[in-house]
Amino acid sequence: MLYDVFNGDADGLCALHQLRLAVPVDSELVTGVKRDISLLKQVHAQAGDEIIVLDISLDKNRDALLAALDAGAKVRYFDHHFAGKIPKHLSFEAHINTDANVCTSLLVNDYLKGAYLPWAVTAAFGDNLFDAAREAAKPLNLNDEQLGLLEHLGTLLNYNGYGVTLDDLYFHPQALYQAIKPFENPFDFIAQAKEFKVLADGYAADMQKAELSESIVLDDKYAALMMPDEAWSRRVSGVYGNALARMYPDRAHALVTRMDNGNYRVSVRAPLSNKTGADELCMTFPAGGGRKAAAGINDLSHNMLDNFIAAFKEKYA
Repeated sequence: MLYDVFNGDADGLCALHQLRLAVPVDSELVTGVKRDISLLKQVHAQAGDEIIVLDISLDKNRDALLAALDAGAKVRYFDHHFAGKIPKHLSFEAHINTDANVCTSLLVNDYLKGAYLPWAVTAAFGDNLFDAAREAAKPLNLNDEQLGLLEHLGTLLNYNGYGVTLDDLYFHPQALYQAIKPFENPFDFIAQAKEFKVLADGYAADMQKAELSESIVLDDKYAALMMPDEAWSRRVSGVYGNALARMYPDRAHALVTRMDNGNYRVSVRAPLSNKTGADELCMTFPAGGGRKAAAGINDLSHNMLDNFIAAFKEKYA
């Protein structure tokens, strides 16, 4: 059995798309909302299975990875999140780089020697790696309008991945991948796919609402905003954080969303001028993790909000 296990955001989608354009196969797709990163445990591996894992932390999937290898499966792993100690195994191939200017799709692009570079550029834009995206795009000789289209597409693919449950999303990431699958060129997807317009309209409406969010703390070096527990805020929290990071590149941002259990979901963006520390901050709290430039806490206890705000301010003051 062949399994493709991928994050449901722009980076995971575009990484898988590049690999399957290069080697088309029928595989079992395993994915979910962007924050559902413990995906590998859904694979009940057997001897002879081949598994590709894309854009989810090895550290968060370590037990499932070791179990798959022990069962006799072969695993190829591409990722840029915190990994911890990387296992050594004859059936394990790791392409992991946690540099703050790298995303999984750029790693796949290197692996494929630039065969589908426009999709890697799209993913880098979606992961808020604007400088890395433009640098990677140089061989394509795109004009500003074309770069803008890839930027918008990457943002929309990323936007679709945010949400607590699949019901929050416009499209299940698996269905969105199937919509992307026929298009070797992202500009054709933009021009022809109905999914692009649906996401563009939804994104514009949600961003208008996000701009009315109330501030918890606001300073030149950091800002934390409170958002309501509604589907639109769950969808837009990550991409709004990315937008704020670009607007205020010397400021760190935290978007705090109330949840119906009384706790909070947190999305953190390090300053673009110093893309570090978001993962370290979030991993000091239960259910926290991510990468240096962008991280989050899936379920912050209501009585720990003040502690988080204090740690956030101390980290980026």
